[in-house]
Amino acid sequence: MGLISLQGKKGLIVGIANEHSIAWACARACRDAGAELAATWQTEKARPHVEPLLDVLDVDLRQALDVADDAQMQALFARIAEQWGRLDFLLHAVAFAPKADLQGRVTDSSREGFLLAMDVSCHSFVRMARLAEPLMAQGGSLTTLSYLGSEEVVPHYGLMGPVKAALESTVRYLAAELGPSAIRVNAISPGAIPTRAASGLAEFDALVADQSRRAPLPSALSIDDVGPLAAFLASDAARAITGTTQYVDGGYHILN
Repeated sequence: MGLISLQGKKGLIVGIANEHSIAWACARACRDAGAELAATWQTEKARPHVEPLLDVLDVDLRQALDVADDAQMQALFARIAEQWGRLDFLLHAVAFAPKADLQGRVTDSSREGFLLAMDVSCHSFVRMARLAEPLMAQGGSLTTLSYLGSEEVVPHYGLMGPVKAALESTVRYLAAELGPSAIRVNAISPGAIPTRAASGLAEFDALVADQSRRAPLPSALSIDDVGPLAAFLASDAARAITGTTQYVDGGYHILN
């Protein structure tokens, strides 16, 4: 991490669920690079799993955030404005779809499930960008997490495929709109990594095995393969990079 510096920068990490979360690896990498962090947990049930991790990183600005709750989100950004007066980077690592819709056919997905998945997984990033913009008067970086199922049909990824496709398109539009304010917007697309969120996908172990076997760099991925890229995108070293989807999958995305 010596080549990546976030000294003096302040960033918000949304989406840490436990020590196996990709967001946790990203938070560690950003902290190791010198950033001061704010972070959230989704529910009181998750709080005991998240707060000890935040203690490790000396995160003082912390609170609950259900991204579907506008009042909670507005309160979080108001607190950041009050305590910090600015925000240099944000990582959005939030996705959800009801199990029945996630594990069924897209053809059979419910209207309610589709809208909920789109709201939590995609439009919440838009809402965060809108609230972050005035705090990034000197520029900044917004990053979200996607997956290969956004552009290819991945077995059992189902409803999240169209949702992640919308998210990646949103990244491009936000990048175009916020670029004049020196705010960069990018997505990271990790390969198949065992996390709590991934456990909701049917046949996920088979996907991990196929990736490990066929990727040009054929080795198992871990959350720590993703963290350094998140820190890089938040840093000034990535000052000319925006509107992109960056893959961390050992090259698996280039295969048919």
